[in-house]
Amino acid sequence: MNMKQIFLCAINNILSGSCKEDCKFCTQSVRYKADIDRYTFKSIDTIVSEAKQAKALGALGYCLVTAGKGLDDKKTEFVSSVAVAIKKEVEGLNLIACNGTASKEQLSYLKAHGVDSYNHNLETSQNYYKEICTTHSWQERYQTCEDAKSVGLTLCSGGIFGMGESREDRDELLKAIASLEPESTPLNFYHPNSALPIKSNTLSQEEAIEIISTARNLLGEERMLMMAGGRELLFGGDESKMFDAGANAIVIGNYLTTSGENPSKDHQMLSDLGYEVASSCGA
Repeated sequence: MNMKQIFLCAINNILSGSCKEDCKFCTQSVRYKADIDRYTFKSIDTIVSEAKQAKALGALGYCLVTAGKGLDDKKTEFVSSVAVAIKKEVEGLNLIACNGTASKEQLSYLKAHGVDSYNHNLETSQNYYKEICTTHSWQERYQTCEDAKSVGLTLCSGGIFGMGESREDRDELLKAIASLEPESTPLNFYHPNSALPIKSNTLSQEEAIEIISTARNLLGEERMLMMAGGRELLFGGDESKMFDAGANAIVIGNYLTTSGENPSKDHQMLSDLGYEVASSCGA
């Protein structure tokens, strides 16, 4: 893989803010009453239009996210309908579904309707997970990742750093991610919100660089290592450091409930650093 090429991915929050789980890092939980936009199923026409915009901005990956613990029949049908509509209108996007816990049957159904990849993050180490979530288990997350691969979907799996976990927890998380052999791994850096129980990001830039470098070593050179939520907090103005450490992909535009950098600024940043925007996943 030519490390001078950077892959771009965009996220669409197609069902927001209705989750009943107690994940302490997540503004989409109804328990913490964070001030975010909350809505049920977004219009498919709107989602298709937003997919076209993302493609025009150079995104190769497009992630369809629904709030909630996992898929039910209604969500599965909705995500599948969205996938069919996007594939009909937009060429060249790798469609990623991010819908929480899912059965093999549901995952197969998504794949049959045009979904290419499934994103399910392990979030933190198995040992630390109970400190940030008590309503479902880490093992359930790992199982969903394995099930996604078993039905022929490519796997996107990563985590969040800076939630009070130890260095050992970070290493254990990265080893667990690597054991799944995902095609891509998003690294998120905790974005504090006053409504959430976790009040601050405990990570320094130096520690973040070490995480990126360790992830690259564990995953190998061919995998996609993506800087996602919170990268602006730790690397705003210092983006060259995250690429030098091994990152080769970024999320452009907004994240789930927080604003990202303007995509035109990201394009300018990549150009200034001498990187090209990758034009295909096989680049």
